[in-house]
Amino acid sequence: MNQELRDILFLDIETVGCSDDYNSLDDRLKVQWARKANFFKQRDDQHTDEILFYERAGIYAEFGKVIVIGIGRYTENEKRELGFKVKSLYGEDERKLLQEFKAIVDKMDASTKLCAHNGKEFDFPYLSRRMLVNDISLPSVLNLAGKKSWEVPHLDTMELWKFGDYKHYTSLDLLAAIFNIPSSKGEIDGSQVNEVYYKEKNIKKIADYCQRDVIVVAQLYLKMKGLGIIPTQHIIS
Repeated sequence: MNQELRDILFLDIETVGCSDDYNSLDDRLKVQWARKANFFKQRDDQHTDEILFYERAGIYAEFGKVIVIGIGRYTENEKRELGFKVKSLYGEDERKLLQEFKAIVDKMDASTKLCAHNGKEFDFPYLSRRMLVNDISLPSVLNLAGKKSWEVPHLDTMELWKFGDYKHYTSLDLLAAIFNIPSSKGEIDGSQVNEVYYKEKNIKKIADYCQRDVIVVAQLYLKMKGLGIIPTQHIIS
């Protein structure tokens, strides 16, 4: 396996609102959410602040929290065949979860790069913001202060697919379809995470879904490098 592939840590995060009950927020946060919700109401004034909070709060680090972090790396067997090893970190205690992730990345080589789909706009900044909220110092792979753009150790499969077209958004599921990569969609998709967490109380189901997304991102990266995808039997969860 070449060094470029060896140095990548693939990841995906799953997030939910900081609470399933808007009324449990303190007054200051309610005021701030009302301001945020006004932007949504310009397009859809049928929803209350409470409904919008339940549906959308999880995508904002100021009003959400991380519940699952899926991570994976390429491997190589004794026959020098490429494989992939993936796992999920998950739990109710966000601070403990983020500390566990930080401990893992702190032990990695300085050459390690993070890769996610839309990671530069979502996963990486979300993790960084939630770490600061939880009084956790940023690991070097997330601390971008003072770094030039070419020094930032982040890869993004959506950015790679843009080819400089900054207006272009393409979902991971669409790219998986056109590259004939098995979909990560099973019992749930991203829009159902909040409900599965708060109503079904089944975080394990979310963790399994997150792992599948990490695998898809890793397979997509290979396709973008002109390489074949990894056979299922060479993927270890």
